[in-house]
Amino acid sequence: MQQKRREPVHAVQVFGRKKTATAVAYCKRGRGLLRVNGRPLEQIEPKVLQYKLQEPLLLLGKEKFAGVDIRVRVSGGGHVAQIYAIRQAISKALIAFYQKYVDEASKKEIKDILIQYDRTLWSVIHVVASQRNSVVQVPVLATKNHIVKYLLRYAFS
Repeated sequence: MQQKRREPVHAVQVFGRKKTATAVAYCKRGRGLLRVNGRPLEQIEPKVLQYKLQEPLLLLGKEKFAGVDIRVRVSGGGHVAQIYAIRQAISKALIAFYQKYVDEASKKEIKDILIQYDRTLWSVIHVVASQRNSVVQVPVLATKNHIVKYLLRYAFS
Protein backbone atom coordinates (compact mmCIF):
# COMPACT_ATOMS: atom_id res chain seq x y z
CA MET A 1 0.00 0.00 0.00
CA GLN A 2 1.54 3.20 -1.18
CA GLN A 3 0.81 6.47 0.48
CA LYS A 4 0.70 9.56 -1.66
CA ARG A 5 2.71 12.45 -0.43
CA ARG A 6 0.87 15.69 -0.67
CA GLU A 7 2.60 18.89 -1.51
CA PRO A 8 2.23 21.57 1.12
CA VAL A 9 -0.40 24.11 0.16
CA HIS A 10 1.19 27.45 -0.60
CA ALA A 11 -1.34 29.91 0.79
CA VAL A 12 -1.64 33.16 2.70
CA GLN A 13 -4.55 34.71 4.54
CA VAL A 14 -4.85 38.48 4.99
CA PHE A 15 -7.57 40.99 5.80
CA GLY A 16 -8.75 44.38 4.67
CA ARG A 17 -10.86 46.79 6.69
CA LYS A 18 -12.91 49.91 6.15
CA LYS A 19 -14.98 51.26 9.03
CA THR A 20 -16.83 48.17 10.34
CA ALA A 21 -16.49 46.08 7.16
CA THR A 22 -13.91 43.30 7.28
CA ALA A 23 -12.79 41.25 4.28
CA VAL A 24 -10.61 38.16 4.73
CA ALA A 25 -8.75 37.01 1.60
CA TYR A 26 -7.35 33.49 1.21
CA CYS A 27 -4.76 33.35 -1.58
CA LYS A 28 -3.23 30.10 -2.89
CA ARG A 29 -1.59 28.76 -6.05
CA GLY A 30 -4.17 28.27 -8.74
CA ARG A 31 -5.38 29.31 -12.15
CA GLY A 32 -6.57 32.90 -11.69
CA LEU A 33 -9.85 32.38 -9.84
CA LEU A 34 -11.12 35.45 -7.97
CA ARG A 35 -14.28 35.09 -5.87
CA VAL A 36 -16.03 37.18 -3.23
CA ASN A 37 -18.44 35.33 -0.93
CA GLY A 38 -18.49 32.50 -3.50
CA ARG A 39 -19.37 34.76 -6.45
CA PRO A 40 -17.13 36.08 -9.23
CA LEU A 41 -16.24 39.78 -9.23
CA GLU A 42 -18.57 40.45 -12.17
CA GLN A 43 -21.60 39.55 -10.04
CA ILE A 44 -20.81 41.82 -7.11
CA GLU A 45 -23.38 44.51 -6.36
CA PRO A 46 -23.63 47.52 -6.60
CA LYS A 47 -22.55 47.57 -10.24
CA VAL A 48 -21.36 51.17 -9.95
CA LEU A 49 -18.59 50.13 -7.55
CA GLN A 50 -17.52 47.05 -9.51
CA TYR A 51 -14.84 49.13 -11.23
CA LYS A 52 -13.35 49.94 -7.80
CA LEU A 53 -13.05 46.21 -7.11
CA GLN A 54 -11.23 45.60 -10.37
CA GLU A 55 -8.63 48.35 -9.82
CA PRO A 56 -5.90 45.97 -8.53
CA LEU A 57 -6.45 43.72 -11.57
CA LEU A 58 -6.37 46.62 -14.00
CA LEU A 59 -3.28 48.18 -12.41
CA LEU A 60 -1.20 45.01 -12.22
CA GLY A 61 -2.54 43.12 -15.21
CA LYS A 62 -4.14 39.70 -15.32
CA GLU A 63 -0.77 37.94 -15.64
CA LYS A 64 0.06 38.71 -11.98
CA PHE A 65 -3.22 37.09 -10.90
CA ALA A 66 -2.98 34.15 -13.35
CA GLY A 67 -1.05 31.87 -10.99
CA VAL A 68 -3.16 32.42 -7.87
CA ASP A 69 -6.70 31.79 -6.65
CA ILE A 70 -8.11 34.41 -4.27
CA ARG A 71 -11.26 33.81 -2.26
CA VAL A 72 -12.63 36.67 -0.16
CA ARG A 73 -15.20 36.59 2.63
CA VAL A 74 -16.62 39.95 3.64
CA SER A 75 -18.94 40.91 6.47
CA GLY A 76 -20.09 44.00 8.34
CA GLY A 77 -20.43 47.58 7.21
CA GLY A 78 -22.32 48.99 4.27
CA HIS A 79 -21.91 48.28 0.56
CA VAL A 80 -19.27 50.95 -0.08
CA ALA A 81 -17.19 50.03 2.98
CA GLN A 82 -17.32 46.36 1.94
CA ILE A 83 -16.07 47.21 -1.56
CA TYR A 84 -13.10 49.14 -0.15
CA ALA A 85 -12.33 46.34 2.34
CA ILE A 86 -12.44 43.74 -0.47
CA ARG A 87 -10.09 45.65 -2.77
CA GLN A 88 -7.65 46.19 0.09
CA ALA A 89 -7.77 42.48 1.00
CA ILE A 90 -7.15 41.44 -2.62
CA SER A 91 -4.15 43.76 -2.91
CA LYS A 92 -2.66 42.68 0.41
CA ALA A 93 -3.20 38.99 -0.42
CA LEU A 94 -1.31 39.24 -3.70
CA ILE A 95 1.55 41.15 -2.06
CA ALA A 96 1.79 38.64 0.81
CA PHE A 97 1.71 35.67 -1.59
CA TYR A 98 4.46 37.11 -3.78
CA GLN A 99 6.58 37.92 -0.72
CA LYS A 100 6.26 34.44 0.75
CA TYR A 101 6.32 32.18 -2.31
CA VAL A 102 7.67 34.09 -5.34
CA ASP A 103 10.40 36.68 -4.76
CA GLU A 104 11.00 39.96 -3.00
CA ALA A 105 11.65 41.95 -6.19
CA SER A 106 8.25 41.05 -7.69
CA LYS A 107 6.56 41.82 -4.39
CA LYS A 108 8.23 45.24 -4.21
CA GLU A 109 7.24 46.01 -7.81
CA ILE A 110 3.58 45.12 -7.11
CA LYS A 111 3.52 47.06 -3.87
CA ASP A 112 5.05 50.17 -5.47
CA ILE A 113 2.50 50.14 -8.31
CA LEU A 114 -0.41 49.84 -5.87
CA ILE A 115 0.87 52.49 -3.45
CA GLN A 116 1.63 54.91 -6.28
CA TYR A 117 -1.98 54.64 -7.46
CA ASP A 118 -3.77 54.64 -4.10
CA ARG A 119 -2.19 54.24 -0.68
CA THR A 120 -5.36 52.69 0.79
CA LEU A 121 -4.83 49.60 -1.37
CA TRP A 122 -2.04 48.62 1.01
CA SER A 123 -2.34 50.56 4.26
CA VAL A 124 -5.08 50.35 6.84
CA ILE A 125 -7.87 52.87 6.39
CA HIS A 126 -8.05 54.72 9.70
CA VAL A 127 -11.63 55.92 9.84
CA VAL A 128 -13.55 55.63 13.06
CA ALA A 129 -16.97 54.24 12.36
CA SER A 130 -19.69 56.46 13.74
CA GLN A 131 -22.42 54.20 14.96
CA ARG A 132 -25.81 55.80 15.26
CA ASN A 133 -26.62 53.85 18.40
CA SER A 134 -23.37 54.62 20.20
CA VAL A 135 -24.03 58.35 20.59
CA VAL A 136 -24.91 59.07 24.21
CA GLN A 137 -27.86 61.41 24.46
CA VAL A 138 -27.74 63.93 27.29
CA PRO A 139 -31.19 64.25 28.80
CA VAL A 140 -32.64 67.73 28.50
CA LEU A 141 -34.80 68.90 31.34
CA ALA A 142 -37.94 70.20 29.73
CA THR A 143 -40.43 71.98 31.89
CA LYS A 144 -42.91 74.78 31.39
CA ASN A 145 -42.84 75.83 35.01
CA HIS A 146 -40.84 79.06 35.41
CA ILE A 147 -40.02 78.39 39.05
CA VAL A 148 -38.55 74.98 38.25
CA LYS A 149 -36.49 76.51 35.43
CA TYR A 150 -35.22 79.20 37.79
CA LEU A 151 -34.25 76.65 40.45
CA LEU A 152 -32.57 74.34 37.93
CA ARG A 153 -30.59 77.18 36.42
CA TYR A 154 -29.09 78.15 39.80
CA ALA A 155 -28.77 74.61 41.12
CA PHE A 156 -26.60 73.42 38.19
CA SER A 157 -24.55 76.56 37.56
